[in-house]
Amino acid sequence: MKHLYLIATLLIASTTLSAKHIIGGVLTYECLGGGNYRFTMKMYRDCAGGGANFDFNAPFSIYKGGNPVPETTIYISPSIVTNIQPEANPCLELPPNLCVQEGIYVFEYQFSDWPSDESYHISYQRCCRNESITNIKTPGDVGATFTVELTPLSQSLCNNSPVYNSFPPIVICVNEPLVYDHSAVDPEGDQLVYELCSPLLGGGLGGLGGGNPNACDGIAPDPACPPPYEFAGYVNPPYSPLNPMGGNPQVTIDPVTGMLTGTPMMQGQFSVAVCIYEYRNGQLLSVVRRDFQFNVANCEPLINADIGGENVAGVNDSYFVRTCNGPTISLNNLSTNPANISDWRWEFYIADSTHVFDTWDVTVTFPESGVYEGVLLLNPNSDCGDTASLLIEIYPELVPAFEYTYDTCVAGPVSFNNLSFIDGPGVIDSFRWSLGDGTIDTTFTNPVHIYDEPGVVAVNLEIWDEHGCSRDTSRAVVYKPVPALLLVRPNDTVSCAPATLFFNNLSFPIDPTYAIRWDFGDGDTSAVISPVHVYRQEGLYDVELGITSPIGCHIDTLYKDLIQILAPPVAGFYFDPTEPDNFHPEVSFFDQSIHAVHWDWFINGQLVSQNPDFDYSFPDTGIQQVKLIVTHPEFCLDTLVQYIDVRPKVTFFLPNAFTPNEDTVNDFFSGTGVTRGITNFRLEIWDRWGQRIFETGNPKEAWNGRVNNTGRQAPGGVYVCLVSFTGPRGEPFEHKGFATLIR
Repeated sequence: MKHLYLIATLLIASTTLSAKHIIGGVLTYECLGGGNYRFTMKMYRDCAGGGANFDFNAPFSIYKGGNPVPETTIYISPSIVTNIQPEANPCLELPPNLCVQEGIYVFEYQFSDWPSDESYHISYQRCCRNESITNIKTPGDVGATFTVELTPLSQSLCNNSPVYNSFPPIVICVNEPLVYDHSAVDPEGDQLVYELCSPLLGGGLGGLGGGNPNACDGIAPDPACPPPYEFAGYVNPPYSPLNPMGGNPQVTIDPVTGMLTGTPMMQGQFSVAVCIYEYRNGQLLSVVRRDFQFNVANCEPLINADIGGENVAGVNDSYFVRTCNGPTISLNNLSTNPANISDWRWEFYIADSTHVFDTWDVTVTFPESGVYEGVLLLNPNSDCGDTASLLIEIYPELVPAFEYTYDTCVAGPVSFNNLSFIDGPGVIDSFRWSLGDGTIDTTFTNPVHIYDEPGVVAVNLEIWDEHGCSRDTSRAVVYKPVPALLLVRPNDTVSCAPATLFFNNLSFPIDPTYAIRWDFGDGDTSAVISPVHVYRQEGLYDVELGITSPIGCHIDTLYKDLIQILAPPVAGFYFDPTEPDNFHPEVSFFDQSIHAVHWDWFINGQLVSQNPDFDYSFPDTGIQQVKLIVTHPEFCLDTLVQYIDVRPKVTFFLPNAFTPNEDTVNDFFSGTGVTRGITNFRLEIWDRWGQRIFETGNPKEAWNGRVNNTGRQAPGGVYVCLVSFTGPRGEPFEHKGFATLIR
């Protein structure tokens, strides 16, 4: 049988002295007669980590009906404080900080108005719960309410509440089935119905850094606050009052027997509440709510006999071991916690005899193939031991083997011969060839394969028998023949000098370990597998290729008249006129190229013609790039670029008279002409006394016959005109003339 120990530390330690300690409790009552009752509260605290102790003078408040003011508050100290020990088990290792205490409060009270037609509520509240609780919201900020209701019917019958039989286990194991009898006993034998329900909240953090510690939201409400009480908020999903721990199957309680069952699937601390509904003759007498904390830890066997083999399906501690490599088998003892194992032995049953070994690991040689049984015993005949049963099946040994052949001097297929066998009864069921170049063959027992490249390749053969046993073997296959045929593909065979050609060597198999010799027919040679060669002279050339394998086999081929090199094209042209300008932008271009069959003319990068000769009108002045690309009949190219300067020219003319009489005819004096691109323009008008009466820097502005175009009218007569400006290419222009003003 397996024994379990805890390997996860339970998060029970407190972080403050503000009562992060509550892990559960329950309040019950006994009717002593005549309105006198004895009340018993069992409260449970986490006593590890410095949490608050049980309250002395704990306030129990008694409320009647819906009155929010208590009839009285009774202050009670615990009569008994007991450490609750976990269930003893010689193979259970508990964490060192696990501590749970039970405090029992007992008091009696005489009700003056009894039996009453109203309920009495007896309540005690305290903060706070463990912060590490998994399933409820903000557990470290809230506490608990322990309360019980004396219903009018319960009072009239002098009823006693049911009492739980035992406290739940302190620790339960994750992924292990939980079976706990959560039942209670009732003195009168009333019907009890069990149900998972929600814990009640009470108190808060009031008094820690502000507020009243005795208020309803304080650490220790005094008096306890009146009902109704708030239910704990669960973290969703998956938790809820009816599913407080999750699990698979989910943790549930039997409503009749009180048996709590399920398999927790998550480590942590879980607040759980169970309510007992007490009925007599179908009428509800009381509800007793017990609030407690389940600590779920990761438990593993303290001692677990393990050999690391395959488990027999459906059988615990039973292992199936098989070997395909002969009758000798080695077994390793992988049992957990060897420090706790003081005695061990192996037993094997061979030919009606028991063979015993006392070594930690063991090597056993069986007489032949077959099925054998054995056991590994740990701490036999002790309270904390374990046993693993062994079923050993030994199959006949597989012996994979193969050989290969090929013609070493002529490239061709490699033939493989499968020589594998089984050393005993049985048949080879399947095989797998890995031929070293990515090819996998499971079809042919003796495959024939052609390699595209030479080299030393690792070929592997793996075989299987009908039991699924397998073995493999590998061999290095040296495949370095010369090619059976030399294949050469140049990127061009007819070209123009100088011609740069790439000779693609398609012969196989070859690699850099082969000796290569090219003769290009023009006096140059190369030892590169696929070389690049430049032919600089016209002519017809033979090309020869020779290849020698690493083991000395040789092949060569002469390619007669393989390459023809022709005279290249020569691009040439002239144009007329040679000095065009913006008044004469038309230019004719004439081809002078040699060996050309196609022409591409570009002006400033734009294709403008594909004729040998053409005319073109330049839309703008300046330096213009003219490029001619000519194509040879074998598609060789040549390019010529020339530049043409289209000169910008300007003209400027002044009239000799004007009549500014506002008749809209010849009223203004200004120059005319082609002035695009001029700068620094200046027009000045001077009278005969040497006074300047008009000037402008705008060639489009005219003189209207007034001084500066705005003053008095100038008298009729002859005036001197001076004009200056800078041309488009920076050349200076000056003009002097006379203007006759007629009035």
